[in-house]
Amino acid sequence: MSMVLFASVVRVGDGLPLSASTDYEQDRELQETKRHLKGLSKKLSQFPDRCTLRTGSYNVNFTSSLGVGYLMVCTANYPNVLAFCFLDELQKEFIVTYDTKRINSAVRPYSFIEFDTFIQKTKQRYNSPRSLSTKINLADMQTEIKLRPPYQLSPEDLRAINGFSVHTPSKYKGIAPTQMLEPVTLPGIVSCVLSVLCGGLNLLRGVHAIESILQNDDEDFNYVIAFFLGTAACLYQCYLFAYFSVWRNSKSFLAFALICLSNMYLYELRNMWQILFHVAVGGFMTLQIRLRQPLGKAPDYNV
Repeated sequence: MSMVLFASVVRVGDGLPLSASTDYEQDRELQETKRHLKGLSKKLSQFPDRCTLRTGSYNVNFTSSLGVGYLMVCTANYPNVLAFCFLDELQKEFIVTYDTKRINSAVRPYSFIEFDTFIQKTKQRYNSPRSLSTKINLADMQTEIKLRPPYQLSPEDLRAINGFSVHTPSKYKGIAPTQMLEPVTLPGIVSCVLSVLCGGLNLLRGVHAIESILQNDDEDFNYVIAFFLGTAACLYQCYLFAYFSVWRNSKSFLAFALICLSNMYLYELRNMWQILFHVAVGGFMTLQIRLRQPLGKAPDYNV
């Protein structure tokens, strides 16, 4: 019989269990699978935000978002789409019920044990698929899984979870949830296009400045440097917007500062409106970089 057997909610940063369903099963293989789940919950930040681990008769599925992970154990024949719809319902209810500040300040295990009531009710519904009234959600999840299937954890991953390769560098360093950025928004696309435009204008003016120097020795070569630094800063902001990087927000502010300084130096070659345009685009791009957080991390609005 296909069914959901166990579910838990944990904090991604340190694996602190926040809530879990009541478990009465004593099957030895199931207890072993739950041991894998417990080990996995402490290392969620090392894996993509949607994964499946097959352990024989049982599967472990999990998702993570905004610093919280949602894990479940189900029988191996339980439909994948239903499993991730189940986790999606837990996620939606949890983030509505508890705010990020309260989650981050929790210090005791199972600080939100009252959420167990919702987990149990949802588990009962998903163990009786005929009673489900979420056909639209199922269709949406089926499409999403087809476009972005969950990562299948391997036996090597399982050994790492159980502590047999603790000192091995994680091969997921570039794609872990904390390093996969949120989807691009329209303002983000606009800021990127404007930033490329400013970079192109700086590059064009820099080339013209070089031509002027070749024709007239009195021209200041520092103008060329200022134009090219402005180009580099604009393009580097586009890179920071598109890809995760350590100290990403700090780097974006430094690039913005470089844009401001280069435009201040070029005040004799540009009018006030041109300078304001370049600075405004740099500031807008910096804001978009700050707003586009890595998956699994809540936005940080503190400077």
